[in-house]
Amino acid sequence: MYERIYDAVQSVDNFVWGWGMIALLLGTHIFLTLRTGLIQRKTITKGIPLSVSKEEGADGEVSQFGALATALASTIGTGNIIGVGTAIALGGPGAVLWCWLTGVFGIATKYAESLIAVKYRVKTEDGRMQGGAMYALERGLNMKWLGMLFAVFAGFASFGIGCSTQVNAIAEICQSNLGIEPWVIGVVCAVLTAFVIFGGIKSIASVCEKLVPFMAAFYVLGCLIILVINREFLLPTIQTICQLAFAEEGAVVGGLVGGGLRYAIQYGVARGLFSNESGMGSAPIAAAAARTKNPVRQALVSSTGTFWDTVVVCLMTGLVLVSTMMKNPELGSGTIADGEKLTTLAFAQIPVLGPFILVVGIITFAYSTTLGWAYYGERCVEYFAGKTGLIPYRVLYVAIALIAPVLSLDLVWLIADILNALMAIPNLVAVLLLSPVIARETKKYIRNLDTEDNTPVPVVKTGAGGRK
Repeated sequence: MYERIYDAVQSVDNFVWGWGMIALLLGTHIFLTLRTGLIQRKTITKGIPLSVSKEEGADGEVSQFGALATALASTIGTGNIIGVGTAIALGGPGAVLWCWLTGVFGIATKYAESLIAVKYRVKTEDGRMQGGAMYALERGLNMKWLGMLFAVFAGFASFGIGCSTQVNAIAEICQSNLGIEPWVIGVVCAVLTAFVIFGGIKSIASVCEKLVPFMAAFYVLGCLIILVINREFLLPTIQTICQLAFAEEGAVVGGLVGGGLRYAIQYGVARGLFSNESGMGSAPIAAAAARTKNPVRQALVSSTGTFWDTVVVCLMTGLVLVSTMMKNPELGSGTIADGEKLTTLAFAQIPVLGPFILVVGIITFAYSTTLGWAYYGERCVEYFAGKTGLIPYRVLYVAIALIAPVLSLDLVWLIADILNALMAIPNLVAVLLLSPVIARETKKYIRNLDTEDNTPVPVVKTGAGGRK
């Protein structure tokens, strides 16, 4: 019975992540790169400095860094560790390049979707800022019906990508490395998640601001140590990844077998989106809560999330895993389990501390993701159901965290992939149709960033529930 369900879900996943979705996603990334005048060039020079600056007197609930930390908390998750291993296992080492390219070009899409999220955000009667693809579709394009679809897809997606996959990953790693029973992990995660999410965005942002920098630095340090250990395989690893990214199915390079061009692109792009969420429309929901006077400033800050998440962290994970495969040719590929095993073996190369770094990395990455996605889900539920839906949503979210450790991970990953695609489509419609607005706003503000011309953008006030 389970096999039939899995095969059916696999067929749906293959359909939604076929060449049509891949072309739509990468095409949007490239189109917006050109439409914004190669906004990626501003990532390091403007985006990163702005992310640690403060804007006094601006509307918003949290600081620019708080909004970025919340978004990073939801994006830097198991997709950066287990997800990359899964992409390599199913798509071959060449999937790493496609995952990385999704991040590079995805910076423009993250910038664009965050810009319209801030521009079309609304302020509730109780002072909360709300925005995202649903408000951009409603206020910018008069397509509230499509905004409702996005909110519904994203609300349900939060239970998969944001909760069950993350808690399941925590349970798996704790059971295999620490011998802790999965049900114990479920109880602990449910309690901790409830404690934070019932405090709202300020509580979530406060935790994420402290957790995200620590967990990212800790994990990157571990990756650097492994790359030093595997240093003689580093250059061959890069060559192998690049060659297998465009090779035919079954091609062998550097002793490693490629999954073929289609699978390298499919799983590389899918895992890239799962990791950095560029084009999915999730992170802009957090961006809309930031204290900022104009949409371009926060859009630049938000775009750095994709840079850190995929261009840096996912790339380092990919190099670590493929170099480990080249160092140990006996390691096979082809199943999700192999991806997990590969990740464990790679970090086991670090004497004594290797397994500890992996365990801490997955736990912190995954837990922070549950927090960020809880906020996304809340905002979407409030959009289509009003404030009355918040308490039931929180209770259900915590309940799923409780039972997630006993769910099958491979099926959960597939369902998460499908939900990602379904919520990405309305969001991509928004950024493509509003691209003239994005280009105009970029030209209006980008030249004035150095002169601090921050004329506040008017914010529409709505009812207490956040809906007109």
